[in-house]
Amino acid sequence: MKKIITGLALVSSILFSSEYYAKIEPINTYNVKSSVAGKITFVNNDKESKTVKSDTIVKIDSKINKIDLKQSEIKLSNLKEILKLEQSTLESYKKVSSKSKFDKDNQKIKILNIISSISDLETKIATLEDTISNKTLIEKNRYIYNIAVEVADYVNPGTLLYSTMDLSKGKLEIFIPISQADDIKNKTIYIDGAKTDLTISKLYTVADTKHISSYKCEIIIPTPEKFSKLVKIEFK
Repeated sequence: MKKIITGLALVSSILFSSEYYAKIEPINTYNVKSSVAGKITFVNNDKESKTVKSDTIVKIDSKINKIDLKQSEIKLSNLKEILKLEQSTLESYKKVSSKSKFDKDNQKIKILNIISSISDLETKIATLEDTISNKTLIEKNRYIYNIAVEVADYVNPGTLLYSTMDLSKGKLEIFIPISQADDIKNKTIYIDGAKTDLTISKLYTVADTKHISSYKCEIIIPTPEKFSKLVKIEFK
């Protein structure tokens, strides 16, 4: 009788434990693409395959943009001074009875045109500042996985510049049969045979596009010792 009970317990354990394999991957991987067009002037190849604290990885030529920005700022400053003078002229017109309505209206139109030009220049300056900032790519607390460009390359918006990884946590991704999903959520997770206090961080309830009979499941590892290691995952 004891043997029968032991046998039933073993069968029960087999039926209600699930075994999967997955590699420990970084919590996030980012493909950094250019948002602007231009020629590559600097590539920090020394940082490839390293974790950076705060380093410039790639620079795109911004010389012309900076000249344009400086000239635009001068024009804006001049226009604002002209606006003050024209507004002062309009105020003087209002005090002089000899000035016709036509003269006053023309002066108002002149002022409105200057205000419009100022608005256009402010938009241009903001755009130039954004373009210049997007031409210096700085990474903080990221692992530089792959630099895809070289100095003198010309890139367009959407061109891959480099890839980075967030190594602060690890992630295991597996695909669980839909029929087992509800049962697995309540089980203890074992990694390489060792019991853990890990839990499922994400369990998608829509079938995966490739694994059409499975749900994608993610398990977060707070402090992985090594990435890309293949581990056995069991739910018991």
